[in-house]
Amino acid sequence: MLTHPTLELLHELGLHGMAKGFKALGDNPEAPALSHAEWLGLILDHEVTLRQQKRFETRARAARLRHPASVEDVDFRAPRSLDRALFLKLSSCDWIRERRNLLITGPCGVGKSWLACALGHKACREDLSVLYHRVPRLFAALALARTEGRYARLLRTLARAKLLVLDDWGPEPLTPEQQRDLMEIVEDRYDSGSLLITSQVPVETWYEMIGIPTLADAILDRVVHNAYRLSLTGESLRKTRTLDGTA
Repeated sequence: MLTHPTLELLHELGLHGMAKGFKALGDNPEAPALSHAEWLGLILDHEVTLRQQKRFETRARAARLRHPASVEDVDFRAPRSLDRALFLKLSSCDWIRERRNLLITGPCGVGKSWLACALGHKACREDLSVLYHRVPRLFAALALARTEGRYARLLRTLARAKLLVLDDWGPEPLTPEQQRDLMEIVEDRYDSGSLLITSQVPVETWYEMIGIPTLADAILDRVVHNAYRLSLTGESLRKTRTLDGTA
């Protein structure tokens, strides 16, 4: 068999996964016993796997998640009232496909950001686009974009992601400019994409953080009514966290 010309042709066609599978089968002493259809199926599997991995890596880079977290590493033994059944359900990412929201609240140090990043990481693996922003820095970026004429473009970028993670909202009340920014973000995503919001402040007091009653009603109606909630409790895990990187 003309192995080298075939490998070169596969690489020229951009079928690098198939080329890798073709070479691996060529080196396998049991490969001659396979039928042509089995050969083709195996090298196609290599191509699909490689493309899925590349898509995931692209999604993960674009997401810019704060923590290299994964749902498999979540510690359900930690004393923080994490609903295991609900979290495992959320790990399927069906709530993102259904364009629902998720609100994670609890005191400082119980792993809100880590859990949010773990779910964001899983969404990337499910080939869903994700963007992560800490709320204070996002508001600063929006304010700068407004002065530089990039405001509408940045809002469009936020709107395109299937999942937008807004980490660490509150407890400071929003300024009038931030109120309008949040309304634009929520309105753009309503029934078209999912929001994951983490906050030290209970959802019941978000109304006061927004400030203006009419805006608060409009924003919270769009965010809360179809949202799952993870309400965490307990002391900071940073006091007892081990070096295994779990949360």
